[in-house]
Amino acid sequence: MKKIITTIALFVAVISSAQGQFEQGMGKAFQLWKEGKNTEASDMFERIAAADKTSWLPYYYVALVNTTSSFAIQDKTQVNALLNKAQNALDVEMIKDQNNAELYIMQAMIYTAWVVADPMTNGMKYSAKVMEAYAKAKALDPNNPRAVFGEADYQLGGAKWTGVDTKPLCQEVDKAIGLFATFKPQTPFSPKWGLDRALEAQKNCK
Repeated sequence: MKKIITTIALFVAVISSAQGQFEQGMGKAFQLWKEGKNTEASDMFERIAAADKTSWLPYYYVALVNTTSSFAIQDKTQVNALLNKAQNALDVEMIKDQNNAELYIMQAMIYTAWVVADPMTNGMKYSAKVMEAYAKAKALDPNNPRAVFGEADYQLGGAKWTGVDTKPLCQEVDKAIGLFATFKPQTPFSPKWGLDRALEAQKNCK
């Protein structure tokens, strides 16, 4: 009996240690990202993903870091490398789970980044895919503020070319801001970004 208790205690200690390492690693990766060390942050998230295959978050953040980095880069070769890395990381988690709204939001962002990188070449190719990804996210989680805002924001970005009425889209931005106020992330590391962008879009809507 004592052996069993000792084994269980050791097992619990190992789990606690692993959780501690995960949290420490994630914290360090976020700190690197905050400091603008995007490549180092991405590499750290990758290492965490390799060590902990139970959480979808590390690869999600590999995708997010690389996608957001691409928006600030003009060199097409670099953009292609970043977005391919983002897509490869996201694919790992999408294969495992097709019912996670945040993954579809991330997919929509990757497609958006391709459009931003080369609107003439990629606009027609990816615009429908962006909207499809947001539609899937909203179907899975109608009250996800990133899904509601992202869909509206993408359409607002193209409004000057499409001629679409922006009033309903601005109402969706307002709705998203309300949803941000009540949104509760499942874990300390779950996605909670987007409110600042929504508030900026709201200002431009007025």
